[in-house]
Amino acid sequence: MAEKGKLYGIGVGPGDTELLTLKAARILKTVPVVFTPKSAKEKESIALSIVRPVLEERKDYKRLMLVTPIFPMIEDKEELEKIWTSASEMIAQYLDSGRDVAFITLGDPSVFSTYSYLQKKLKGKYEIETVPGITSFTACAAARNEALVEQNDVLTVVPKIDDRLEQILEYSDSVVLMKASRNTSQLEQIIEEKERPKDIYSVQNCTRENEKIIEGFSNEKPYLTTTVIKFKDD
Repeated sequence: MAEKGKLYGIGVGPGDTELLTLKAARILKTVPVVFTPKSAKEKESIALSIVRPVLEERKDYKRLMLVTPIFPMIEDKEELEKIWTSASEMIAQYLDSGRDVAFITLGDPSVFSTYSYLQKKLKGKYEIETVPGITSFTACAAARNEALVEQNDVLTVVPKIDDRLEQILEYSDSVVLMKASRNTSQLEQIIEEKERPKDIYSVQNCTRENEKIIEGFSNEKPYLTTTVIKFKDD
């Protein structure tokens, strides 16, 4: 019976291939199976577009197994559970055959990543290594050439706004709005009307060729948009 393969959860960073870590690139140059998730059948995997230049350098590129599971952007927990279970079973089949698998994900695998749900299902059954990547919000701060937090500042990362918003704004020095394309005008108005002095900027497609830095909130709001609110209290 073949020895089980190893699963690598690899963060591929915010968009620029050059921001892949050396470790991520090394693994991607040797692993026999790469899972490249995407949100819809007709869409290209953004994570795959980032690592493709590295994969194409491989002498065995034509023999590389690329698997593209679909993870639709839905909030139905029951349906999501079925999708995560199906994907984890697919990965398990390759691992059981003795092949190592890399699951690539935007940014860092530990920050709002689909990989984390599969990791939970496979943990304890297989050897797993998680390879960190550069997050979108640290890349956004770098694009702006400004610190995200300093000294004793409190940083809050928010994926979705709910009734905790007031407390978040009250006790945070810097707030990162992930998935900013979901922002509502009402949310933006609440933040802008907050009396604390602040600096607001948004970065679209950070580190990619079409990167755009916007003062305030983004009106266009493509999928890869992150907004940073930095309060400037004395």
